[in-house]
Amino acid sequence: MLQAIMVEPGKIEYRDIPIPEVQDHQVKLKIKSIGVCGSDIHVNHGKHPYTSYPVVQGHEVAAEVIEIGSEVEHLKAGDKVTVQPQDVCGKCYPCRNNNYNACEELKVFGFQTTGMASEYFVVDARKVLPLPKDMTWDQGALIEPLAVAVHAVKRVGDVKGKKVLVLGGGPIGNLVAQSAKALGAEKVLISELSKHRLKVAEDCGIATVDASKDSVESAVDKHFGPDKADYIFECVGINPTMDQAINVARKGSTIVVVGVFADLGNINMGFIQDHELTLKGSAMYQEEDYLTSIELVKNNLVNLDSLITNHVHFKSFKDAYDLIDEQKDKVMKVMIEME
Repeated sequence: MLQAIMVEPGKIEYRDIPIPEVQDHQVKLKIKSIGVCGSDIHVNHGKHPYTSYPVVQGHEVAAEVIEIGSEVEHLKAGDKVTVQPQDVCGKCYPCRNNNYNACEELKVFGFQTTGMASEYFVVDARKVLPLPKDMTWDQGALIEPLAVAVHAVKRVGDVKGKKVLVLGGGPIGNLVAQSAKALGAEKVLISELSKHRLKVAEDCGIATVDASKDSVESAVDKHFGPDKADYIFECVGINPTMDQAINVARKGSTIVVVGVFADLGNINMGFIQDHELTLKGSAMYQEEDYLTSIELVKNNLVNLDSLITNHVHFKSFKDAYDLIDEQKDKVMKVMIEME
C-alpha cells in the first residue's frame, strides 16, 4: 500500500509498504477521506510540541471496512466507519476514572503514533465506529473535529436555554457554535475577524459579530442583554482572544479553552479570582462525543458541508498544507481524497 510520511517539517514522501495482517481483535480499513486540521499544520511547520519526525499523519478519517478479525462482532466488511484516533494506557488515574481522553500516556494517531495517511489501515476494532450509510465520506471524516466541539460544549454540562459566546470562527469554533445550538443553547454568537469565516458561520445559522470593526462587548450586550453570556468558548489559542474572553465574561461565568496555544498564555489571574470565573480546558473527546456527533449530523442539526472549501488528491498531500498556508482564513476544511 502507499503511505504518505512527513520526513521533516514541510516535506512529505511516499513509500510502498506491505499491508499489515489483521489480528483477531482488529479490522482492516480502506481509507476514503482524510481531513486536515490546525494541529496537522503545526506539524507541517515544525511547531507541534509533541510530535517528532518522521511521522505519518491523518487522524480525521472515513473508511470502508475490508476485513475483520475473528473476535470482531460489531462490524462487517462493507461498513462505512470512522476511527477514534487515540491510544491510551487504561491504567492511569484518568483512564480508571472515565477520562481516558486525558490519559497520562496518551498517543494520538498522526502525532505520537502512526496516523492513517495510507491507502489501508489496520486498527483495534474498539476504536472503529459505524456511520450511517447515507453519510458522505467527507462528512464521516469530519465527525472527529465535530467530536472535539461536542466534548468542549459538554465540559460545561447542559447548555439548554443558555447563552453562548464563541471567540473564533475557524472550523473548531464554527463546530462549537453549531454544537451548542444543536444541543439546545438559546442563543449563540461567534466573534471572528475573517469575512469568509463570518459568512460560513452565517450560512450555518449562527449569529456573528465582525470583530475587525465592531465591539465584541457591544455585540454581547445586544445579543445577550445585561446578563451577558453564560458560557464563553475560546477557540483561537492566542492571548488577545483569551484576554477578550476574560474581559467580556460576567462575574461567575465559565470560560472553556478549546484553541490550542502555540506559546505560553498570559492570563490575568487577578481578574479571574476577583470575578470568580471558572476556567476549563477541553482536550479531544470520548466515544460518547463521537456518538453524539454522528446523531447530530444524522438528524441534520449540524452543517458540515459548508465547512469544506477544498479537495486534494492523496498523491498531492502537500498541496493541502500549501493551500492552507497561502489562502489562510479563506480555507476552512481541506479534504484529502483517496481515489
